[in-house]
Amino acid sequence: MKEYEFVLPEQIESRSFEIIKEELIKQGISLKGLASDETCPIKSEPVYKRVIHTTADFDYADNLVFSKDALTKAYELLTSGCVIVTDTNMALSGINKGALGKLGIEAFCYMADESVIAEAKDRGLTRAAVSMERAAKFDKPVIYAIGNAPTALISVYETYTEHKDAKDNADYHIPGLVIGVPVGFVNVVPAKEMIIKSGLPYIVARGRKGGSNVAAAIVNALMYQLTRR
Repeated sequence: MKEYEFVLPEQIESRSFEIIKEELIKQGISLKGLASDETCPIKSEPVYKRVIHTTADFDYADNLVFSKDALTKAYELLTSGCVIVTDTNMALSGINKGALGKLGIEAFCYMADESVIAEAKDRGLTRAAVSMERAAKFDKPVIYAIGNAPTALISVYETYTEHKDAKDNADYHIPGLVIGVPVGFVNVVPAKEMIIKSGLPYIVARGRKGGSNVAAAIVNALMYQLTRR
């Protein structure tokens, strides 16, 4: 039996990333999705690697895709006082609070909000869909971090297409960035493709894979590039 590798607790993360780098080279995997603006301090490679670190799944090197302006937009949002809205409390819990504090921003989840629950029941919608409508009324730019509910992505898309051409709509604000990584089978793939075709800035995990942990990992990877210098 192969002896285990002794690693100090504080070195586990860095050693994990070394292994990921070694595996990427061994498998001949080249990470894609570079920022359109090469001067942007946020890059795609740390996002890929943190998602792989979170999932131990190298498929994300292929299925994680970025809109041309996604990373530049992420930098602008994270340094100008945005808010982050998730579709699960699990994703919210996974977002690093220290990094949020350093950037002076907040993260929210409305899934357990009593008014959201009541409205979703009255309208026959999912709480995730109503939560995204609630997020669209923020008077700050919003990063949507969606890792569980395709109905949340569909809600973001439909609300955007309904209001994108309206002028002076104080009750709706266009999403700043959509992180679309719900996991599952029903409507997951079509919902992700809708966001890709919407014209909105996005980071999407194509196919069925994803999850709340992946959504949180992407948010953290973006923030760490600004807070761990």
